[in-house]
Amino acid sequence: MKINKNRHMKTTIKYLALILLIGFSFSCFEDNDDNIVSSTSIKDFVWKAMNAVYLYKADVPDLANNRFTNNSDYQTFFENYDSPELFFENLIYDRENVDRFSIITHNYFALEQLLSGVSKSSGAEFNFYYVPGSSIDVFGIVRLVLPNSSASQTSLSRGQIFNKVNGTSLTKDNYRSLLSDDVFTLNMAEYNDNGTEETDDDSISNTTEAITLTKTVYTENPVYSTKIFDLDDDKVGYLMYNGFVNEFDAELNQAFGTFKTQNIDHLVLDLRYNPGGSINTATALGSMVTGSFNDQVFATLQYNETLQSNNYDYVFTDALSDDTSINSLNLDKIYVLTSGASASSSEMIINSLKSYIDVVQIGSITVGKSQASQIVYDSSNLSRTNVNPSHTYALLPLIAITVNKNGTVVPSSGLVPDFEVNEKASNYGTIGDPDEPLLKAALEAIQLSGRPSGYESGDTNNLIILNELNAKNTLMIAD
Repeated sequence: MKINKNRHMKTTIKYLALILLIGFSFSCFEDNDDNIVSSTSIKDFVWKAMNAVYLYKADVPDLANNRFTNNSDYQTFFENYDSPELFFENLIYDRENVDRFSIITHNYFALEQLLSGVSKSSGAEFNFYYVPGSSIDVFGIVRLVLPNSSASQTSLSRGQIFNKVNGTSLTKDNYRSLLSDDVFTLNMAEYNDNGTEETDDDSISNTTEAITLTKTVYTENPVYSTKIFDLDDDKVGYLMYNGFVNEFDAELNQAFGTFKTQNIDHLVLDLRYNPGGSINTATALGSMVTGSFNDQVFATLQYNETLQSNNYDYVFTDALSDDTSINSLNLDKIYVLTSGASASSSEMIINSLKSYIDVVQIGSITVGKSQASQIVYDSSNLSRTNVNPSHTYALLPLIAITVNKNGTVVPSSGLVPDFEVNEKASNYGTIGDPDEPLLKAALEAIQLSGRPSGYESGDTNNLIILNELNAKNTLMIAD
């Protein structure tokens, strides 16, 4: 069945519904800043957009339809906030616990590129840990070096340690800013575990090695690594997939085509660094894994109380949006690798597939986000069409939440793995190598038909951040 064309038609209908809503809700207000871009006019856009689409509108009194009695009250409200950013933040529901993800940007061009897999990047991704015995000092570990990037032209490799940037020691307060420049130098270090399993006596020592990285415009192919392993009488396919980017659906489908041709018996899907992305792509991936549930609900997108008519079912399909047939494996069990960087559509894959097949989760607990976002522009229907040319502000708010066919959401505390295996600072291993700790645990689980043996939990308590520098983190795009 070919459903993607109809899906995009229904998305257009949703926007038409938004046009009607916006026209009705705000006809009593006049925008006095039509000809002059100002902080007030941008705040006006922010309020109207959040009032129309924000998932938690009912929980924010300042977004109520009857919040203002007249235009003067409406304008006075804006004056309490010095910037659109502060104004936007006032409209967020429970930033610490519930909505940790909605953002505002002053440059939607950069955001569009980021969500399409195009960004300015050195091609190096990092994890960060506290230095043993410190709650301030930080060291970084190279978790990935992306192919055909600036970083791939250097000697940098996965598992290397650094504790300074441009000669400045890293702390929990400065490491983001130090790595934000277009050109920066990593001062490399060594990790010493002192020959024990405990981390309390571990230490970080300086070296003389320094590696300079340069950020360039880079398009990341999320299909990072594919392998096939012969395990006794079975074939095991392995895929590290780092982002649900629909521009690379063909490459994802091609990887599954190879798995299908090789008649693999098991699949290990590595989502440990995957922050989310397109729901359509997630649905396609779920269909590639299964192939047995066409037309049945993969996930349901539920909007706020005002937009309930826009609730939408994403269903298993046998074709991509360009009508290319999907390569399906017809598996009834899958092994998924996760970490504290696995979010949004990555979590939806686990949550949705669990309604149909056996999903074995290996790694560490996920972020805990089942909400979807969509770019909202300053235009009459909040779309990119006829956008206000006076500024480049846009929002990426939470607009809906996903549930599986049983109505189950991803807990805000994250999805707990069946087998906890955390990356150890002293032993990251090589992605795709059967001895890499997370993959090794998955292969053992397959081989033993149950609990992997002899695995080690690793350094959960020391891990403070995973790739927070990546602004596309924890996004699920309603497309």
